[in-house]
Amino acid sequence: MDRTSFYRIIAGKEHRIAMKLALPFLRLASLFYSMAIRVRNLCYDKGWLKQNRSATTVICVGNITVGGTGKTPLVIWVTNFLTSKGLQCSILTRGYKSPKGKFSDEPAVLAKSCPDARVIIEPDRVAGACRAVKQLGARVIIMDDGFQHRRLARNLDIVAIDAICPFGYDRMLPAGLLREPVSALLRADAAVITRSDQVSGLELENIEKKLKQINPNITIAKAIHKPLCAKVLKTKDEPGKQTSGPEIGLEELRDKSIFAFCGIGNPDAFMATLKQLGLNVVASKIYDDHHRYASADIDDIYEEARYLNVDIILTTEKDWTKTALMAGIKEDMPLAYLAVRLELVMGQESIVHLLEGAIAQGKNG
Repeated sequence: MDRTSFYRIIAGKEHRIAMKLALPFLRLASLFYSMAIRVRNLCYDKGWLKQNRSATTVICVGNITVGGTGKTPLVIWVTNFLTSKGLQCSILTRGYKSPKGKFSDEPAVLAKSCPDARVIIEPDRVAGACRAVKQLGARVIIMDDGFQHRRLARNLDIVAIDAICPFGYDRMLPAGLLREPVSALLRADAAVITRSDQVSGLELENIEKKLKQINPNITIAKAIHKPLCAKVLKTKDEPGKQTSGPEIGLEELRDKSIFAFCGIGNPDAFMATLKQLGLNVVASKIYDDHHRYASADIDDIYEEARYLNVDIILTTEKDWTKTALMAGIKEDMPLAYLAVRLELVMGQESIVHLLEGAIAQGKNG
């Protein structure tokens, strides 16, 4: 079953009988998964499973659904805000699907976007936190994608909620996209509704209302993914190193024909952004989330793009970090990524207040 069919099934949009027959089995599996998660959460809530405290402040940025919720840009925003205050920060990430000992995908983007912080790839969050403090002298640890990883205690929990699909079709995996029940949001101190400009005002109101129903004390902020420009591989690059170079402004980009591709958790959001910008996307290709690109994939992309005679190949920054070197310098058709920055359009002061409170708590704790 491919990604598109799976999403159509759980969204109730699949009408083919063979595919619809899969739904009862998905819901049965979801029941068992939900029970396991609820028992695990209960064990942590009751103290039957131990939480380990770090010697410094831990701020967690996570989500409750699978797929791209804008968590990585939020981690970057939090990290750069804290480093701008002179705090030594380490980003702790599990490095999902990263080759051992190498930066790939999210870790590479985090390292590139947060030059004043150190990125630690460690599936064992407790061990990673110890390393951050003892070896790197971290004053603050930002735990990427850690909301469900409860072994490491935290001073602040911020959850990214994707406005496009905020509650994962209200069902747990694999019948929906929820990683745990929505009641888990009771643990969250703040929710940042990302891509808030891609839904209606009424939909935003309903999301806020539901968040407050689940957790009356939760702080809510709204954010957008603000496109800045397209960045192209430098024509003179250091061997073995990928570096973004010349920038293409959005106005100039609108005059070009584009072949777009990505392998992220929420490809629809990326394509919606391109449409929202008014870009001329002639064709597109979608890969699975965290896809490990091979040379054959790059050859296929360029073959299709050349056949369509487009001006530029455009992808996300995460995908670009994994494909730029394989693409090399192809003068006939540049490979670029859409540079995007998370911008808090509502509630930034409240988030800053929580961050400052967490730092003070960690200092006193």
